Amino acid sequence: MINFLEHVLSEDWENGGFGFYIHWPFCAAKCPYCDFNSHVRNNIDQKQWLRSYLSEINRVSKNTSNRSLNSVFFGGGTPSLIEPWVINDILNEIQKYWKTKDIFEVTLEANPGSVDAKNFEAYRSAGVNRVSMGIQSLNEKDLKALGRTHTVKEALSAFEIAQQNFPAVSFDLIYARQNQNLMQWEKELSQALDLGANHMSLYQLTIEQGTAFGDRYNRGLLKGLPSDDISAELYDITSNLCEERGLSAYEVSNYARKGFESVHNLVYWRYGDYIGIGPGAHGRLTVDGKKYATETFLSPEEWLAKVENRGSGESCVTELSTEQQAAEMVMMGLRLDEGVNCKRFETLSGSSFSENKLTFLKSMQLIEQKEENIIATFSGRKVLNSVLAEILN
Repeated sequence: MINFLEHVLSEDWENGGFGFYIHWPFCAAKCPYCDFNSHVRNNIDQKQWLRSYLSEINRVSKNTSNRSLNSVFFGGGTPSLIEPWVINDILNEIQKYWKTKDIFEVTLEANPGSVDAKNFEAYRSAGVNRVSMGIQSLNEKDLKALGRTHTVKEALSAFEIAQQNFPAVSFDLIYARQNQNLMQWEKELSQALDLGANHMSLYQLTIEQGTAFGDRYNRGLLKGLPSDDISAELYDITSNLCEERGLSAYEVSNYARKGFESVHNLVYWRYGDYIGIGPGAHGRLTVDGKKYATETFLSPEEWLAKVENRGSGESCVTELSTEQQAAEMVMMGLRLDEGVNCKRFETLSGSSFSENKLTFLKSMQLIEQKEENIIATFSGRKVLNSVLAEILN
């Protein structure tokens, strides 16, 4: 007889859905702010990479092929450097093992400098129906400072090509950049909104250790970064302008018209299950009622060798306790405008939220409660790390 609690936990991932992430680790150049697992290589054998991706798809299908996929996401790196026939073969292989939901999203990340109209047509024919473009800035000087290899003109042209080929197009911008004032960002964001995107990811520049920017910052060479107060004002401008144009902040840094939210990212934020393959890819996967965190080898060459020689690119598989799952669910879910379901938290953790802590956060107007969900307010989103620390510690 199946234990009821164990049965509930084995199905918890269904609250968030099921996604498939494929990491392409190569870029034309390494951006100074980027801490993603990306590498520059002169020669890439795409046939060899395809063989390894197909091998990994076959391996990970064994415990999950009875599920239906919500989404596939090609991330990087710069996946728009992948040959269209590779994308086609990967998607065909995935659909051999898994059924797909009626609304099935396939996203490809693209950099404007690598956009080719014929390739975009081929990606669409292969099954890609959403493109996420790393535009990052509509200011030439700042594009150079960010280490981007494209121009504003190239970015606008690439975005137009994407809109002609795909029903859903998103693009990223980085703000709170060096020496950027409020008026400059308001003007740039207004220009971006005029392009008519249905989804935008708008991130404040963060200085990560291990990056070129991190090294410059440590040596006192990264000047002109905004104060915390200015960063907060920039966030206010961002949210207000997007809301005025019909793009709601459904997540802390993501804005969309209704119906154009990222299906794949919602799998993450709603704490569903997702497979991750490719160098540096992470996953969360429930098997036989237990949830596991998966990691893969970071080095492209080492990952390839492990897949070819031992049949797996995984470097680490860790079982997560129900308490760890509950904490991760809260950390992800409070980023969303729908918040976190209290009953789901109780089922996972075996305990309820502290009423004293919730009362305190409500009194500070950092959270609100709607029916069974706890939601971070607009003010709470600005200090979300502090809100999370209060709830979880």
